[in-house]
Amino acid sequence: MSTATATTTQADVERVVRTVAQTVVENEKAFSDLDAVAGDGDFGFSMARGFEKVLEGWDGLDRSDPGTFLTKVALVITSRIGGTSGPIWGTLFLRAGTTVKGSETVTAQQWVEALRAGVEGIKQRGGADLGDKTLLDALAPATDALEKALDDDADGPAAVRAFAEEARRAADATASMQARRGRASYSGERSIGSVDAGATAVAVLAEAVADELAR
Repeated sequence: MSTATATTTQADVERVVRTVAQTVVENEKAFSDLDAVAGDGDFGFSMARGFEKVLEGWDGLDRSDPGTFLTKVALVITSRIGGTSGPIWGTLFLRAGTTVKGSETVTAQQWVEALRAGVEGIKQRGGADLGDKTLLDALAPATDALEKALDDDADGPAAVRAFAEEARRAADATASMQARRGRASYSGERSIGSVDAGATAVAVLAEAVADELAR
């Protein structure tokens, strides 16, 4: 069986989502500090309030299948995270959930497709594209790295580590970009020299998931 057809279970998905939620809450100040450099500084606060609700309502989330679970998480964070972050991150979870909905287990290749669906959903939702200095600038290349690692027959944890490493490299690279979307775009050339908060959040969350899966 190739790595791309290896499957993850409902329990695996819950483990990843719980890690993401806890990491968001733990990094509330760090994310807001990053956002304050060129944005309005409430990114960490908004994200933390949304994922706190996910954790508070954890036992009541529908677990019919991994896709349904992700869709329910999307509804919580969309309704609880303020500003533009709620719809953007909610779209990522919603598109991913819709892609894998109905499957009791999910293959690695399905996760690649789910992440790509999330990327396209965010583009449509926010009108952003690669190079605009948003979370897409970390999420899209990291998804490419995940797919390449799977094609090279890396096992699940190694493939997720490759995703995280590329997310970090790409997030750091946003420091050379000028923001063209969101509040940070109002800063114009002054946005150059600092990393994008959303892209860095993708890296931080991916690293936390990679560490969790390596245990």
